[in-house]
Amino acid sequence: MLLQTVRPNIVQAIRAYRVEDLMQAAQDAGQHFLYANLTEAQSKQDVLEGIAQAFLFPAHFGKNLDALHDCMTDLVHKSGSQPGFVVVLEQLPDNIRFDREAREQLLDVFREAADFWAERKIPFRCFYSFQ
Repeated sequence: MLLQTVRPNIVQAIRAYRVEDLMQAAQDAGQHFLYANLTEAQSKQDVLEGIAQAFLFPAHFGKNLDALHDCMTDLVHKSGSQPGFVVVLEQLPDNIRFDREAREQLLDVFREAADFWAERKIPFRCFYSFQ
């Protein structure tokens, strides 16, 4: 099984993995599969909106990193027992409006979510790629 070869609470580049394989692995493991294709995103706001739409965040989502953190941790945790997560952020922008610092800040939110779920013994794997 694919997920057995990937540490359970990690944020890493997608590299050798195919989205379809990750989706199937999540389904086989009974875990949530969250996918956002961010090809059209050019700015931090675009990225946050793209993630919010793809992950079906509530309408009151604040479209900032704190709100993203809350949606990936507390809101989900309060909704009940969770089986685990496979998250794919495909085609993150790589431009002046979404530079390396912005990408690292975004990925830090997902790293913090991975730590949050690790403390609760729930696997959370996040994979990402750049445009």
